[in-house]
Amino acid sequence: MTMEAEGPSLAVAPGRQYEGKRALVFGVANERSIAWGIARALSEAGASCVFTFAGEAFEKRVRPLAESVGADLVLPCDVSNDAQVGAAFDAIRSHWDAVDVLIHSVAFANREDLEGRFLDTPRDGFARALDVSAYSLVLLARHAAPLLAPRAGSVLTLTYYGAEKVVPNYNVMGVAKAALEASVRYLAADLGPDGIRVNAISAGPIKTLAASGVRGFRGMLAVAEERAPLRRNVTQADVANTALFLCSPLAAGITGEVVHVDGGYNIIGM
Repeated sequence: MTMEAEGPSLAVAPGRQYEGKRALVFGVANERSIAWGIARALSEAGASCVFTFAGEAFEKRVRPLAESVGADLVLPCDVSNDAQVGAAFDAIRSHWDAVDVLIHSVAFANREDLEGRFLDTPRDGFARALDVSAYSLVLLARHAAPLLAPRAGSVLTLTYYGAEKVVPNYNVMGVAKAALEASVRYLAADLGPDGIRVNAISAGPIKTLAASGVRGFRGMLAVAEERAPLRRNVTQADVANTALFLCSPLAAGITGEVVHVDGGYNIIGM
């Protein structure tokens, strides 16, 4: 359930190891977004970023953030609209002939489908969650692959432990995240021969806009802090630092993986 952190700065000074690199960032909602934490870290490390937004309400939040890191291309892109995705990549190709990183931090489920029983999920709610949260990675990767291949680029998406275990009030989003994680493996197999790596970060609960849609989220934070081996909640910086690693040559031998950044919570049984 990709939910976001308070720490305003990176835990590790990144240097400029991304100097000259180019990143496409899908999924920034506001300054608490995990996607924004990753984009800011990439920018501080020297990368240039292109940002997208879904609708006017998000544009008002995303554009100032993009401008604060010197982005000169901020595009509308509803990932459930093939025409908008195509138009966004037309603009990206006009701007850059190749890219190094694709960040996918996009997910959605109807609020009512996160309540009650998963058993009662309606067909349209199920389809909507899977389309936006999982198929969008496939669609964006397909469009981005010709741009990523010349520079042996990296694709990174965000998932959550609810893909692996039952989490109350996560319901259809857990199923969508499970599909997303399977998609990571299949895309890694497809794109590996072109030198493109595909991985996911499974982040612990962090306060984000998305988190506000999950009933009982404050309790989830408390439980994670109490039971995780590190005895703390993870931060935006924790996730961003892992993203910097996974998208860099330091992780050149890693693809198709789901890396947990959750203070070790996922290893605990009882």
